[in-house]
Amino acid sequence: MKYTNPVVKGFYPDPSVCEANGKFYLVCSSFQYFPGVPLFESEDLVNWRQIGHVLTRPTQVMLDNVRSSGGVFAPTIRYNDGRFYMVTNNNSTGENFYVYTDDIYGEWSDPIKVDQGGIDPSLFFENGKCYFISNGDYVDGINGINQCEIDIATGKKLSESKRIWSGSGGRFIESPHMYRIGKYYYLMAAEGGTEYGHMITYARSKSVWGPFVSDNNNPILTNRNKAPHIIQGIGHGDLVCDNNGNWHILCLGFRQIALWQAYHTLGREVFLIPARFDESGRLSAGKDGTADFEYEIDGDFTQEQRKLYTFENTGIGLDWCFMRKPNMDNYKFDLENGIAELNGSEVTLDRAASPTFIALRQRDFDFELKVNVSSKGEAGVTLYACESEHYDLFIKDCRAALKLNIGGIKQVTNSIPVCDEETELIVRTNSTRYDFYVRTDSKEIFLGGAAAKYLSTEVAEGFTGVMIGLYAVGGKSKFRDFSLEYK
Repeated sequence: MKYTNPVVKGFYPDPSVCEANGKFYLVCSSFQYFPGVPLFESEDLVNWRQIGHVLTRPTQVMLDNVRSSGGVFAPTIRYNDGRFYMVTNNNSTGENFYVYTDDIYGEWSDPIKVDQGGIDPSLFFENGKCYFISNGDYVDGINGINQCEIDIATGKKLSESKRIWSGSGGRFIESPHMYRIGKYYYLMAAEGGTEYGHMITYARSKSVWGPFVSDNNNPILTNRNKAPHIIQGIGHGDLVCDNNGNWHILCLGFRQIALWQAYHTLGREVFLIPARFDESGRLSAGKDGTADFEYEIDGDFTQEQRKLYTFENTGIGLDWCFMRKPNMDNYKFDLENGIAELNGSEVTLDRAASPTFIALRQRDFDFELKVNVSSKGEAGVTLYACESEHYDLFIKDCRAALKLNIGGIKQVTNSIPVCDEETELIVRTNSTRYDFYVRTDSKEIFLGGAAAKYLSTEVAEGFTGVMIGLYAVGGKSKFRDFSLEYK
């Protein structure tokens, strides 16, 4: 069957995958958003259903006052002896830790810390032993991958950390994942930085401790020289074998807003790329070592494409997320009846704190959003990239207004009086532009528009994609009949 990339759209970076009991489970980075580490399930590697999050309790992860693109980096999920493990890094505290569960649909444990530095930690299990792998410090000016053996029950190191590979020559080696396939240990990593030079490389050894020898065909997957092409930034992959015995790499990539506009607003997304081993055990991926939109895969299935998101068909803490450490007393949800009530504090979207805010990830370029809002303070819709870059359409003091925050420079571009108790706010987009409207007295009024590129990773701070948020400041607000439809 033919499928189309990305298989998970929107800001779901740094994918990691494991297989358990015939199904596949995937986790992604969540940075400053809560709950942390989105968790997906699939039977075919193409259709992914979110079943929850891994870090669902504030005690599991410290996100207080974490700036955008801080917090939870690059998780890895593994399954061993009937138990799931998720290991990750809180980049804001510098801690590597893992949690575990015996029920993939249930709660995960409290964190267990590991005293090895770096980011992008991974676990490798073999013969009753567990190895902890992460990118390491610079040695003689070269970054690399470090490994130690740990006691998986306690996180205690059972060996010293050892540099096992320094990569193939690209900068910022990260995302290490170890596999035992046949007679070789394969160590796959990302190099080049999670930008336009991103790439997937690997080395192999007959010992888990090395020496690991780089393949002379590295990088095995990259779009760094594939231009012009919408898909860029391919890297940070995890290798998996499907139920038909075929190999694949699930990796991140991003889509530019246009062929000749090198900006991306949707964040880093999940791509599925065919992989294969030749007779000598060498690994290759893609049609020619690059990533495309369409591939064929064995299996009888239909790729699902979700287009409509409403209060009624979404879930809080599932589709919707919060910022950092939310005060849940400020929220009241009746989504079955299409209502969300937000009690706005004095915390604004411009601060690295916890505003009254719920958000969905923007998953595609073209959409129409509608929501009815009533408020005793300020409340509305935000297209949010980070503290200093967001576009806000809101009502306040019987007026509807559009405020653009670009580089921390705030400008209210237009405002009009609204007399109705409830006002409909509307956002329409294409890949390069957001347009904002208000419906009042049965008339639709255009308030203004703004270029999408100012919310892109290339312009705004950090690594996250645009979030479609509802927010309130300084009073009680009600949101009703939310509808987000992708074209």
